[in-house]
Amino acid sequence: MASLKTLICCFHILLSLFMATNLSEAREFVVGGNKKKWEIPSSSDEFNKWAAKIRFQIGDSIVLKYDSKTDSALEVTEENYNNCNKSNPIRSYSDGNTKITLDKSGPFFFISGAEGHCEKGQKLEIKVLSANHSHLQPVTPEPSPADIDHLAPAPAPSTAGSGPKTWWFVTGAAVVGILSSI
Repeated sequence: MASLKTLICCFHILLSLFMATNLSEAREFVVGGNKKKWEIPSSSDEFNKWAAKIRFQIGDSIVLKYDSKTDSALEVTEENYNNCNKSNPIRSYSDGNTKITLDKSGPFFFISGAEGHCEKGQKLEIKVLSANHSHLQPVTPEPSPADIDHLAPAPAPSTAGSGPKTWWFVTGAAVVGILSSI
């Protein structure tokens, strides 16, 4: 009986470690929404609408795909992003298939290096969450200033019963229950 309890305890520890590792893996995102291309977008805020739907974490990466003969990608400061100023980038990329690892929390700003492209909306702001945030937190849009006076307190978001954490917990609990009944 003692060996069965030891087996169950070891299984529980291994399952917990697997879940923690699996849920904290870095992810890779190809920039460009449905087109998956770093080019002049059909609307000036297309890239930022795409990025706002994603909860970027430290260690995640973005991929920019573009024609290296006619375009490039520049990481810039917020001021240079707002002014489409290409003159002093933090980093410059021109290989046509650029993978950038988001290595710290906070905002990252990218613009096209091609003449006139940034002004036409080929720019991207990414907000990387700090390490204590979860991939599974729900994304809620920020209210516009006109809506703030009319908002009632929202109920706390609930992720109970959905997502990978719940699935692993239920599966683990079922296996532990089966093993303990042996």
